[in-house]
Amino acid sequence: MRDIVISGIGLVTAFGPGTDAYVRGLLAGRCALGPARRFSATAYRGHAVGEVSDTVPGTVPRRQAYMLTAVEEAVRAARLTALPDGTRVILVGQSPLPSGPAAADPEQREFMGPAPGGLLGTGPALHITQACASTLFAMSLAREIIQSGAAPAVVVAGGTALNPYEYASLDVVRALAREPARPFDVERQGISLGEGGGALVLEHTDHARRRGACTDLVVAGLACRLAGGKAVASDEDVVSACMRAALDDAGVDAVGYLHAHATGTQQGDAAELHAAEKICGESGMTRLPVSSHKGSIGHLLHISGVAAIAATAAALRTGTVPPTTGLSTPEATSRVTLPTRAEPGHPLSHAAVNSFGFGGNNACLVLRCA
Repeated sequence: MRDIVISGIGLVTAFGPGTDAYVRGLLAGRCALGPARRFSATAYRGHAVGEVSDTVPGTVPRRQAYMLTAVEEAVRAARLTALPDGTRVILVGQSPLPSGPAAADPEQREFMGPAPGGLLGTGPALHITQACASTLFAMSLAREIIQSGAAPAVVVAGGTALNPYEYASLDVVRALAREPARPFDVERQGISLGEGGGALVLEHTDHARRRGACTDLVVAGLACRLAGGKAVASDEDVVSACMRAALDDAGVDAVGYLHAHATGTQQGDAAELHAAEKICGESGMTRLPVSSHKGSIGHLLHISGVAAIAATAAALRTGTVPPTTGLSTPEATSRVTLPTRAEPGHPLSHAAVNSFGFGGNNACLVLRCA
């Protein structure tokens, strides 16, 4: 079976447009979180958000503009001048037809699910909604589509824009942090929301190699698991089972780095750490570096997986593990380490990405640097 590779990555974050800008900010330990400017957050628990400062045309919904900017970068990185015939587009995110209070939000109302297919001028568009694990669930579907021969390539893309409705939804479940998020810190308070766009181009190695695109980022293993009955809380047993399944799918026992989902909540971060410690114990891993990007740009919800993959790709290619911004007093660990600064000198062949969402959505990806 031929390898599936990620030949292009595109991002828009609070660090600005571009994957390079994001990686530079992340490795420097910069925090792009600050007060909300587009709506008043004073009535809510959390006040720090990762806003994109760039303006967009008034006629284009922000989340659509962010997504299309990310798609342009990903396609350019993949050395594509046009998408091959039959390319599928998988939009990750919210339902294309909002209802209830969301329908009153222009950002929600104007952003239609099938739009990327038409705007990109390609074939059928699919829609995946698995909360904050949507990107990795979409990648799982993309891999099946490509391996089946149904499409030569798949673009996974999405956008998110800060708005009062989503903000209030997280405030109701008391998930928001009063201060900028501090994943894995003993004093962590919760989530800081962010916004932006993300896109990935996936294809067979041979298909990418024919035009000289990068083929070093291989989707080695991928697992998706549902934890029934878990509306908000993470289940560490399901998380560890998901991680183990991804390792098994990749045919490896260990990785050299884990990019954690870690949003900054007490329960979620603890469950993920316990799961990682368990997997390390089973596989004989010691001093596994684990970090999260969400203290830098906030939580991008359904497209957070793209930011996680971009950070992991940079670590695999350079051997430098990114820190967790905002982490000053790490949780006590025995088999994993929690870097507070960028750590060079980690020769990596495999790395993992965790992505979890409300409603019991869990996914783990193993990447190989070929």
